[in-house]
Amino acid sequence: MEETLNRAYIQPEEPADRDAPPPLTRHGISIVLPAWNEESVIADTVARVVQALSWMAPDFEIIAVDDGSHDRTGAILDELAARDERIRVIHHEVNRGYGAAVLSGFDAAAKELTFFMDSDGQFDINDIALLIEPWEAGEAEVILGYRKHRQDPPMRKLNAWAWKQLVSLLFGLRVRDIDCAFKLMPTQLVQVADVHAQGAMVNTELLAKFVRMNVCMKQVPVGHYPRMAGKATGANLRVILHAFRELFKLAGKLRRWHPPADFRYARQHA
Repeated sequence: MEETLNRAYIQPEEPADRDAPPPLTRHGISIVLPAWNEESVIADTVARVVQALSWMAPDFEIIAVDDGSHDRTGAILDELAARDERIRVIHHEVNRGYGAAVLSGFDAAAKELTFFMDSDGQFDINDIALLIEPWEAGEAEVILGYRKHRQDPPMRKLNAWAWKQLVSLLFGLRVRDIDCAFKLMPTQLVQVADVHAQGAMVNTELLAKFVRMNVCMKQVPVGHYPRMAGKATGANLRVILHAFRELFKLAGKLRRWHPPADFRYARQHA
């Protein structure tokens, strides 16, 4: 394992390349990486994030959330964090589900912006440039990625399409890919949204509250790649049934939810 980590992980003390392009942003970004049983890819995912953010947005932190993994995911993350102070690890003693892992990362975010991405290798962290550039240009307050060519089995894509139609109808969301795990958001807005959904509804609650807050959102296409290892949980029957229970609970709660009357989002200037 030590050999694997040495090969995969880019050491933080490597000298900077004087010919490297200037950063895309000077604003700080908290990178949230939820992970469950991803020992085969997690070191590579973290290495790629460090490499990309080191020049795109050098004021960054990685918040990796080990959601009660049964394999060595948590141990690998701890080893990486011991090498680089920009990496923080949150451990769930038991598996609490995808939404809970994402929310633990949100709660720990300390930078001006929060970005989250799945750890399973189906996204390319370099595509974060496609989100940073319009945010820096002031085109929107929140930038949402959508999977240009979703690389999932047909049944999973069909379930996702049907779910999107239902959620869009109930909450008035006009979002192409609600559950795409590739979003860049001001941390202040995430905190005000105060999301509580612990399962598949985490993205729906977040975006529905942004709509209530009149947040301007822009959607951009990002790459999506076949899963090379591990196992997705979204098609699990237990997960699906829990999502439907959360869906109707959330519909009732959102009718009564309003952002604080005195809330005003103020963008910081780097």
